[in-house]
Amino acid sequence: MDSTGRTFVKALLWQVTGILCTVIIGLVLTGSAALGGKIALANAALGFALYAIYERLWARVRWGRADA
Repeated sequence: MDSTGRTFVKALLWQVTGILCTVIIGLVLTGSAALGGKIALANAALGFALYAIYERLWARVRWGRADA
């Protein structure tokens, strides 16, 4: 099982990637970097929390693990 710290770092790095992608998509679709940034931050806040919860739940599932 991953430690809480490892889960946190994985979620953080995943969100940084997602923020960059969302800012670019928002900029292309709206022509505004500021609006793209706001959309990206809102998405990141929700996505970060949900991803951390998702990872912790999957850490409890033994199915498919080599150590199961």
